Amino acid sequence: MASSTVRPDAQDRPPEDDLTRRLLESAATLAYDPATEVDWDTPLDKAYHGASPEWSTLYGTAYWAELTEEQRTELTRQEAASVASTGIWFEMILQQMILRDVYAKDPTSADVQWALTEIAEECRHSIMFARGAQKLGAPAYRPHRLAVELGRAFKTLAFGEAAYAAILVAEEVLDVMQRDWMRDERVVPFVRTINNIHVVEESRHMKFARAETRRHLGGAGPVRRRVNALVIAIASYVIVTSMVNKGVYANAGLDPERAIGEAKANEHHKSMMRSSCSGLMDFLASARLLTKPALVFYKRAHLI
Repeated sequence: MASSTVRPDAQDRPPEDDLTRRLLESAATLAYDPATEVDWDTPLDKAYHGASPEWSTLYGTAYWAELTEEQRTELTRQEAASVASTGIWFEMILQQMILRDVYAKDPTSADVQWALTEIAEECRHSIMFARGAQKLGAPAYRPHRLAVELGRAFKTLAFGEAAYAAILVAEEVLDVMQRDWMRDERVVPFVRTINNIHVVEESRHMKFARAETRRHLGGAGPVRRRVNALVIAIASYVIVTSMVNKGVYANAGLDPERAIGEAKANEHHKSMMRSSCSGLMDFLASARLLTKPALVFYKRAHLI
């Protein structure tokens, strides 16, 4: 008898449709316009960091101990700008993959409307990151040529769980560090606002990416699962190792050769990356995507 009170369309609606409807409702009630929410007009106060110092690639090294406070703040501003630039690069890849996924599908469906909403949010994020990097006094950092070409191939060929799990990796890694930055009063206020906007809106994107990854894996056989587990791991490695461009050290007035060497050996930063990805690794393990070949790349990227 109780079932007679449920509308037929609700009975027939697939679970993923319910999720996208909830995400659409969330986007309608909790969304930001960075053009008006972020204080773009106040001049940059160079007494502030661009990111929490503990997230700097040099934090905890002998070189960090030698730096003046002015050098440290400049370094974190350059590093934050580099992370933002990498975010723009991957958001462009993400948007193209999502458009391919919904191409020619029913535009009246909640799934397609959510996909278009997510793309609209990512477009605003990319503009926000670009303006933020510019205000931090940084150049347009770009990934190295190999990463750019691998990204070009990935956005063209990746589908299903490979596409959505890679999206999830990029979003989760950024999410944890940005949650720290947005609460840190040592970070310049406009960057804290940018991080808050990104964290709030990306939480919806991560829910969708997790759901889509699981949905696509439901129809995956063992060979496809193993192949895509490796593809996801390689994509994750390229994304994470592209976050901080080597040019940040010279632009911060440091000795690039020494800085790069100490950053590579920095156990503190490796530990920060591993701790930030614990939830992500748990999800990938539950989805049976942590195969032995995949683990090689996650370990090389210090994600596990």
